[in-house]
Amino acid sequence: MPHLINTMSLHSRLVQSIMALSTIILLTVSMSIIKLVDEQGNQNIASETRAWANILAKSSSPFLQSDNDNSQSKLKSELVKLISTPLINRIHIYRTNEDGSIEYFSSYNKNHKFPAISDKIDKISQLSTIQYEENHLELIVKITQDQRVLGYLFIQSSLLEKQSFIRKLIYITLGFLLFALLFSFAVSQWLFDKSNQPIGKLIEDIGQISQNKNYQTQLAIQPYKELDMLAKNINILLLRTDKHINTIIDEHQYALSQNQALENKLSARTNALKESNQELLSTLEKLHEFQGQLVETEKMASLGDLVAGIAHEVNTPIGLGVTASSLLADKLSEIKTAFEDKTLKSSQLKKFLTDGDENVSIIFRNLERAAKLISSFKKVAVDQSSAECRTFNVKGLLDEVLLTLSAKIKSANVTLSVICPDDLYINSKPGPINQILINLILNSIYHAFEGLDHGTITINVMNLSDQLHINYSDDGIGIDDTMKTKIFDPFTTTKRGSGGSGLGMHLVYNLVTQALDGHIVLEDDLEHGVSFDITFPVELAST
Repeated sequence: MPHLINTMSLHSRLVQSIMALSTIILLTVSMSIIKLVDEQGNQNIASETRAWANILAKSSSPFLQSDNDNSQSKLKSELVKLISTPLINRIHIYRTNEDGSIEYFSSYNKNHKFPAISDKIDKISQLSTIQYEENHLELIVKITQDQRVLGYLFIQSSLLEKQSFIRKLIYITLGFLLFALLFSFAVSQWLFDKSNQPIGKLIEDIGQISQNKNYQTQLAIQPYKELDMLAKNINILLLRTDKHINTIIDEHQYALSQNQALENKLSARTNALKESNQELLSTLEKLHEFQGQLVETEKMASLGDLVAGIAHEVNTPIGLGVTASSLLADKLSEIKTAFEDKTLKSSQLKKFLTDGDENVSIIFRNLERAAKLISSFKKVAVDQSSAECRTFNVKGLLDEVLLTLSAKIKSANVTLSVICPDDLYINSKPGPINQILINLILNSIYHAFEGLDHGTITINVMNLSDQLHINYSDDGIGIDDTMKTKIFDPFTTTKRGSGGSGLGMHLVYNLVTQALDGHIVLEDDLEHGVSFDITFPVELAST
């Protein structure tokens, strides 16, 4: 079913367009005129207010200098005589005393509808420029005599007359706008009637052609150029439609003759498709088998990388041991030859014993180092593969971790402080805890203390409500604010070009939340260093 399209008649479009354009133009002009009139009215009232303020201030100066007790009432009478404009609502006169204080002296109110208001002494500096309120404006000017400030005059002028004029202007504008809209509607109706008559005739002719299906009929010449061009194009379309219909009839006959041949081809291709599907299913099964083999191959490749790494680490001490043993064998052969030839000297024997002792020491140290490396790799492999719970001493586990990393801690000049009860035995997974602590300590050594001469790491462990709480903190350079929100995301590192993978803290987060079923939080309100709070459930065990 075709989608319904909302259409609009030409009449509606023409009327709406003309009236919308007229409304926009008239509203723009009217608003501009009203705004100009309002601004000009404000300027005129402000100018007149300032002029009256200066006149009244000059007239008030003799009264402020007079010592007569009736000067206040005389000034009030004088203000009533002088003010001849309905513009002014209120006048306040303030006098400056010799000690610099300002006091109320006299006032003027327009009539009884304008009751007295509080003095504006505390607003003298604010009202030194004209301030506009809702229905009035206010101003305070100085009353001076020979450059000496005698006092201040507060004047309040009404804006009601201006506002009344603006309202009348708005009403007139609205009336004119209504008249203009009616006129626009009449003009648009007249234009539509003039242009719609040939369009209606054109629509009627096209309807007759469609009803009779006589596509060889041609439309008449139209009075307007645009409509005439449309009629000519419709005539071309009608001719092409008639030609197309005849072509379709011929093609239909041809299609009927080809239908049987297509059915035969379809049957043959269906059989071929069934055979292809069977082959695809067989290929898919083989792909699943190859996929399993690829997974196993990838595991073996990872194991090969691990073995290669172990071989590289162990190769150095073993190579040194082999070299020292070869050297010792050569020296022993020389001594044996000299002994058999009876040319052996005491100095030569003494040198052999000294060198032999040194070579044996080298062989022992390197073999011991290789043994420790192999033992360390075995522990790492066990910790990585072990996810079973067992009972262990937490302080002992911490000591093992620190012993494993003692060389790196010493070379980095890091002081490690551990706060943990000696008798804290728990039933949990030591492997993930071991990995978490190693990653955190190495992260501090590689990142937090970079460029520092000394650093301190504090590990505080306590058991509360069957929850083991581990607070890990250092006093290093800290973490940038932009990195704090994504510190536990994979591949987040500040050493992207220096060998950092960005997986250390992501591994810690996974071990805490998945292996230990706990949670880890980074405190982000520290000025220096970092602090991680790790909490996970445990079971206390008896010693």
